[in-house]
Amino acid sequence: MASGPATAGAPTIAGPVAAPPHDAFGPEDEDGEEWNPTADSIAPVRGRHRVVKQRGGGMARSGAVLGVGVIAAVGAGGMATAKDRPNPPISMPDLGQVADEVQGVLPEARELSGAPRLVSDVVGPGADVASGPGAPAAAAPLSTAGLTAEDAANGATDAGEALRARIMQQAEHQQNAADDAQREAAARAAAEQAAKAAAAQAEADKAQKAAEAEAERKAEEAARKAEAEAERKAEAAAKAKAEAEAEAEAEADAGSESGSGGGSGTSAGAYALPVASYTLTSTFGQAGDLWSADHTGQDFAAPTGTPVKAVHGGTITSAGWAGAYGYRIVLTLADGTEIWYCHLSSMVKTSGTVSTGDVIGRVGATGNVTGPHLHLEVRPGGGSPVDPLAWLRQHGLNP
Repeated sequence: MASGPATAGAPTIAGPVAAPPHDAFGPEDEDGEEWNPTADSIAPVRGRHRVVKQRGGGMARSGAVLGVGVIAAVGAGGMATAKDRPNPPISMPDLGQVADEVQGVLPEARELSGAPRLVSDVVGPGADVASGPGAPAAAAPLSTAGLTAEDAANGATDAGEALRARIMQQAEHQQNAADDAQREAAARAAAEQAAKAAAAQAEADKAQKAAEAEAERKAEEAARKAEAEAERKAEAAAKAKAEAEAEAEAEADAGSESGSGGGSGTSAGAYALPVASYTLTSTFGQAGDLWSADHTGQDFAAPTGTPVKAVHGGTITSAGWAGAYGYRIVLTLADGTEIWYCHLSSMVKTSGTVSTGDVIGRVGATGNVTGPHLHLEVRPGGGSPVDPLAWLRQHGLNP
């Protein structure tokens, strides 16, 4: 921007007018130098417009520096934008007086922090800047105010364009940073979603495998139970059949002579033989490896399931497992005599009173035995055993 000499009214200039540098910022009677805002802050004030410096009040000096900076920025911005606009009429006041007043309040360069850098940025790298009283002020075009060494290195020559480039660069950097942050957030969200989906799938697979294993276990258990139940039913049917056959045989032989011992009857005087069909094997007092002492009873060999009867009326005083005797029933007669029925496969009567000939159990092979048979013991008064065959004969039986 340019202006003519100061007159009573402000001149109006249409379009950019090239003017000598000394006509831009001072009266025409001053030296022809381009005005540098920091030149007078680092050199003693010369000329007739000398103003006493104000040493007191840091706020005044700071305000002056700020004002100069604002003027420089506004001027640089105006020049940057004026290139692309039509030339309007410009009315400029006389700035000579204002420049002199500003120069009077500027502090010394050494009193400003960062002044050397400011001067070097304005003057240019490698310039010799003098300070102190009497040092000449270095002048620089106002159009380069605000240009840093980095801007100069990048080829920028206009302060406004350099400022706009820095602003655009900073905005682009912020936009890039925002885009990067958004992409990173989206990637993190996708990774978290994928991890959650994988965890859910793994949990579902685990639950499915557990359910399949449980179903297989239940199926196997059901199959085992069914098999065991079938075996139990088959065994029960076979046992029932055997018992029915034995019962029929016993009933057919009732009242007739039976056994290989040559006996003549199964009952006499309200006494009866313990089984209807049998074979006498081990006798009372017989020695053998199966007993800790001599044999204490009489064995009646018969098929498993053959009915076992009460030899006389009495009370069942014991029924259950008896170790080497297997399943045993103890029938106590009225005189205290105990009749032991041992190695039974099952017990029909386990308590209460019975009559002569009542079925109380069935022949078996439980306990310490080599085959199915009835081991019969007779213990008068519940004491030591006696020969069962002799006792039966005493009561009119012929086993």
